[in-house]
Amino acid sequence: MSEGMGEGRRGAEPPAGRPTTDEARLAWLALALAPGMGPTRSTRAMRRLGSAERLFSASLTELESLGIPAEAAQFCFDGRARAAAVEEAERAALQQARWVTLDDEEYPAGLLEIYDPPTVLWVRGELKLLNMPGIAVVGTRQPSPYGVGMAEMLSRDLARRGLVVLSGMARGVDTCAHKGALEAGGATVAVWGTGIDVIYPKENKRLAEEIVARGGAIVSEFPLGTFPAPQNFPIRNRTLSGMSVGVLVVEAGEYSGTRITARCALDQGRDVYAVPGNVTSRNAWGPNTLIKQGAKLTATWEDIWEDLPSQVRLQLEDRLQAKAGEGESGRGAGASLFNETPGTALMSEHERAVFEQLRQDEPLQLDELMERLESRLVSGEVFTALFELELSGRIRQLPGKNYVRCF
Repeated sequence: MSEGMGEGRRGAEPPAGRPTTDEARLAWLALALAPGMGPTRSTRAMRRLGSAERLFSASLTELESLGIPAEAAQFCFDGRARAAAVEEAERAALQQARWVTLDDEEYPAGLLEIYDPPTVLWVRGELKLLNMPGIAVVGTRQPSPYGVGMAEMLSRDLARRGLVVLSGMARGVDTCAHKGALEAGGATVAVWGTGIDVIYPKENKRLAEEIVARGGAIVSEFPLGTFPAPQNFPIRNRTLSGMSVGVLVVEAGEYSGTRITARCALDQGRDVYAVPGNVTSRNAWGPNTLIKQGAKLTATWEDIWEDLPSQVRLQLEDRLQAKAGEGESGRGAGASLFNETPGTALMSEHERAVFEQLRQDEPLQLDELMERLESRLVSGEVFTALFELELSGRIRQLPGKNYVRCF
């Protein structure tokens, strides 16, 4: 993994020269919309042209000599490509979105290190997050209570310490990762396998809007209007891992898209982390196998933090100390940022007593909870505390009146 990721532009240099003009950016967009053109072919064509703007003035023979398909060459030569790019740019503006080309300074430096970086990214939200150090958190769409708790807890803890949490906003672990980062007041980026105007799954519409509203970003390498085709998601996975300094796997079955993301991360030289699971659970197969193959066993945020590249860790620690100096008075910044469980200071005495009895990885039945607290709280106080804790999202009730922590 590159020590300087997030600090500078390493790896493959953008093929066209700077400064990037509006016409050059439009040319990149036009080529991305041309039929039969993938990232590798598009980058090679632009490198041979030498200047992106020349795409619109080149002859048909010259375009075909670039090694692009005949249909794509004709699409560019007869003006349809430029017209499509102008229309796409206008549609993006209506979506309050921007598009970033391989030749732009805002393009993620981490993606320049991978074999086939997307030539264009469509972005809604905060562009600067694309070049900030982040961890991708991925896993099954059907997590256990343990998986939900670990995904939310680790994402929350990492986000509180300045790392961007990246995920794909799919059901399950992805959704938990984004929510955990938002609960911590941190930054999160959703990398989609659809156009940024096509929310998938649809039930995450509110989450998508919250990510953007709270300073996060939605990113896609697919044009506006792209529907959720199955083949798009493995393509998306290599972008998700490429934008990250490492990939954390929480729960995943033997045959899942999470394995693709982990394999992409390894191919790209990224670190892979995995939360160990119960060996009798089918969703433990993925992380447990990755651990056997060399992924770092991860139980707390410290397991990832201590493994970060030194430049990244120092950068984040400096930011944390600066924040602590602004917001803390009368107690050590380190204790506040690194040891305090998020939100416990806001609980009542009864809520804290109930909360301390619960765990993330093991449900506790109501009757047993009552027995444990019998000498401290009456039943009405327990019920009230449970209601308030559940309302605030700190605990979750499972079938059979079983309760688990959410963090």
